[in-house]
Amino acid sequence: MVISRTLVVEPVKTRYNPLMPQPLLFSIIDKAIYDYKMIEPGDKILVGASGGKDSTALIEYLANRSKRKDADFSFTAIHIETDFEACTMSPKLREQMKVWNVDVKSLFVDVENRVKEGFKMSCYWCSQQRRNELVHYAVEHGYTKLALGHHLDDILETLLMNMLVKGELSTMPPRLNYQKYALSIIRPLCYADVNQIKTHAKEAGYISTTCTCMYQDNSGRKDARSRLEALTHGERSAKEKMFNALRNINPEYLP
Repeated sequence: MVISRTLVVEPVKTRYNPLMPQPLLFSIIDKAIYDYKMIEPGDKILVGASGGKDSTALIEYLANRSKRKDADFSFTAIHIETDFEACTMSPKLREQMKVWNVDVKSLFVDVENRVKEGFKMSCYWCSQQRRNELVHYAVEHGYTKLALGHHLDDILETLLMNMLVKGELSTMPPRLNYQKYALSIIRPLCYADVNQIKTHAKEAGYISTTCTCMYQDNSGRKDARSRLEALTHGERSAKEKMFNALRNINPEYLP
């Protein structure tokens, strides 16, 4: 039996302009949300706001979607503050989001002091702790969805990391339903590759920040990113085929 679904998003040759129809990136997000039923009537969504272009694009999209006549959801953006100044959201970005009527909440997490004895601080540990806090906050405050800014490249990089390190065929799913919580993690940028997001951010004039802490070199994601580039040459069509391969599974031709 072959399980088959294919991602096809036709490009629209238009530059970002608030007076024109929505940008291509928003159309791509619309398709992902529709395909995976990421937003449902009455949803209360918590959005992780890292300060980077990915989560900023997601927040801008949700701010625009909430203005639609058929919008039946609410969302809150929250930024996890850590003990690393290099990973703090800039005041200018907060002001930019206020233009979209989004007031970003903050929650402090003492990441470094949580490292257990015998273990080293790493980018993976930091991201895991911040994600855990988002989940706990979402559950405690009655949110139905937790939206994260992972995009197509992130999903494929994770696939390569799990294959080459864990020997496991798995990655970050576009929608993950928790069994013990009434909460789902959604990744509305799952169809958008990093170049599309960069283009949108430039055309929309984003003010974004990037974490520059000393622990980034500990992450294996940089190696996975270079491997993905070698496999796809940065071409969106090749990335789409890799993603589709995860949804077009033929068990008869697997070990």
